[in-house]
Amino acid sequence: MADIQEARKEFDRLDADGDGFVTAAEFKKALAQAGDWNVTDAVAESIIASRDLDGDKLLSFDEFWAYLAK
Repeated sequence: MADIQEARKEFDRLDADGDGFVTAAEFKKALAQAGDWNVTDAVAESIIASRDLDGDKLLSFDEFWAYLAK
């Protein structure tokens, strides 16, 4: 996903409450809505943590984009 506009759309889809950050709970819910019901809280937390550059347990758009741009 090299297009920043597409990345923003995807991020906004994940950010259910629109606060500009994706929590592990929002991430898990988005995956479940997409059909992946097997993601546990621990897995969602681990995925967010692996992309969370500042350690606040939240995924900002900048962190999301940095991960995609790798």
